Amino acid sequence: MPPDALDTLRQVNADLRSALIRLRPERTHCSTIRAQDLSDLLSQLVRAAESLRRPPAQSQRAAAFQKESLEYLRHLEKLKQFLPDLQGRLLAEKSRLETARTHAAAAAAWARASEKTL
Repeated sequence: MPPDALDTLRQVNADLRSALIRLRPERTHCSTIRAQDLSDLLSQLVRAAESLRRPPAQSQRAAAFQKESLEYLRHLEKLKQFLPDLQGRLLAEKSRLETARTHAAAAAAWARASEKTL
């Protein structure tokens, strides 16, 4: 039996809470963030969207669902606040890596040229 919308939203919120801690800009160096982390984040957002389309009908579960929905919205607000900074840091890291790669290639070319002259 597949999980209902409330259970799914609870799991998504737990996963988002964990991701927000793991990806927090002040704690994370860009080099520790993997593409899979961002892919997992997107998967959680898709799961939540599907759950929000099918809220439970029972009043007790509907109240709990409303609470989880509000928590989900708070997580989205936190993501909205730090994702632009994360993107900027990732672009800076990409630039740094490209510069290092270019430097390493130039050093290798110099070493090969020096080998030939010796």
